[in-house]
Amino acid sequence: MANLLIIDTATESCSVALKYDDQVYTRSEIAPRMHGELVLPMVEAVLAEAGIKLTQLDAIAYGQGPGAFTGIRICISVVQGLAFGADLPVIGISSLQALAQGLYQDKKQARVLAAIDARMGEVYWGQYEVDANGLMKLLDQERVCSPEFVTISDPDTSIVYSAVGTGWSTYAKVLSETLNVPTVIHDKPLYPFAEYMIPMAEYLYISGESYAAELAVPVYLRDDVAKKAKDL
Repeated sequence: MANLLIIDTATESCSVALKYDDQVYTRSEIAPRMHGELVLPMVEAVLAEAGIKLTQLDAIAYGQGPGAFTGIRICISVVQGLAFGADLPVIGISSLQALAQGLYQDKKQARVLAAIDARMGEVYWGQYEVDANGLMKLLDQERVCSPEFVTISDPDTSIVYSAVGTGWSTYAKVLSETLNVPTVIHDKPLYPFAEYMIPMAEYLYISGESYAAELAVPVYLRDDVAKKAKDL
């Protein structure tokens, strides 16, 4: 087992989770454009509730995106600062994977179509299926596209897919018509809360897949945003 701090600010939600000695402590708030003010006090709050210091942890995990450009940058900056100060490795987790994991955790849905509203008439899209370890694994690849161009791997009309995320709440009709497979749309979770990243983060840490803080990178999916980031 691993003792982990997880931070996510990639969407409208700002959330922090701490797993220590098999206890989980969480803070979250739906507060667009306030992540920079909220995230560090949330970190301090969960550490205080657990009665520990950051240096007592094994690693820090973070929501790497896709999501809001500014939110992802805030998350990376905060995580790198904390990790450098405490000499801890880091672990990146997909926002889409966290959404799928949350639906499995809350409702035991094994086949999930996760979509986050990417604005500009597009969605961030990923298809997931639970594996033998109870973790959501990506099928095909994550991408950003118009809802009219989403696809799924090996579509099967004999099974019911579970749909989740703000992309579905915004483009439910178009997505359903485009895919043309049996789909149940779940209204929760809407966001990739940090607590949903705990199983993946722990698995990756135990598997030796954590890395140095300076290697933490965002996942934007949009080429134009990535190019702008490189120019900063």
